[in-house]
Amino acid sequence: MSIVWKGVFPAVTTQMRQDQSIDFEATARHIEVLLDSGVTGIIMLGSLGENTSLEPEEKRQVVKAAIDTVKGRVPVLSGVSEYTTAMAVRYAQDIEKLGADGIMLLPAMVYKAFPEETIAHFRTVARNTSLPILCYNNPIGYHVDITPQMFEILAEEPNLQAIKESSGDTRRLTDLRNQVGDRYALFTGLDDLIVEGLVLGADGWVAGTGLAFPYENQYLYDLCRAGDWEKAREIYRWYMPLLHLDTHIKFVQYIKLALQEVGLGAEWTRAPRLPLVGEERERVLKVIRMGIANRPKIG
Repeated sequence: MSIVWKGVFPAVTTQMRQDQSIDFEATARHIEVLLDSGVTGIIMLGSLGENTSLEPEEKRQVVKAAIDTVKGRVPVLSGVSEYTTAMAVRYAQDIEKLGADGIMLLPAMVYKAFPEETIAHFRTVARNTSLPILCYNNPIGYHVDITPQMFEILAEEPNLQAIKESSGDTRRLTDLRNQVGDRYALFTGLDDLIVEGLVLGADGWVAGTGLAFPYENQYLYDLCRAGDWEKAREIYRWYMPLLHLDTHIKFVQYIKLALQEVGLGAEWTRAPRLPLVGEERERVLKVIRMGIANRPKIG
């Protein structure tokens, strides 16, 4: 399936049981809700999907299960978040054989690569798969910055098609447009900058908190695309305390707890991540429950 790089592509959690085993059935149920809300793509095994906490075979099983659930209704992508370039190539080729529609490619994990090494990593993966690629730039989380100048060099690789921009600097979107024009589709990757990103010409966003509020999330996107900024600001102000949950180092635990509160999943994560406890848990629950209590009417 070809990918239309527009709209909401949620970065789906890998649902787990309390014993840390993967709950494939719960993950599939959540995917169905996301599809019903109107998303235009599904991304498995991003950071929210706890990619680096899963065993290699588990990752392939999660992707296969998602493909079987979606049944071609929207494109299914997988995060490629490996420790070496060779491992990234192997994983990309494996999920291509499984029937994935694309990948979200990260720099090699742990190693803080120099620009020429990052370019070589992305170029090598791109040349060893035919899948379209969403390039993920998150220097805050992964300490490697893929600059507009680097994306200009990488523009010669035809299957590098889109960028998930998560630097936290909204100026980057304009800098990218000025540097590479419309060569790449642009997605915002930080929840609490989504409206700003769309104002600046982003084509869509990779949603995190929207996993727990998929209908409101889609409604906000639709308002922005329609240019109804007054209503969009109203929804955004309600949403913002919840969206901030996506930008904390424990965002996986925060968002999974939100899923549990709205009945769309469970809070369990894979160690070393631990469940929230004490004052922190109560503080996050207060934000979530206030958001639920004040949910806007949509439509």
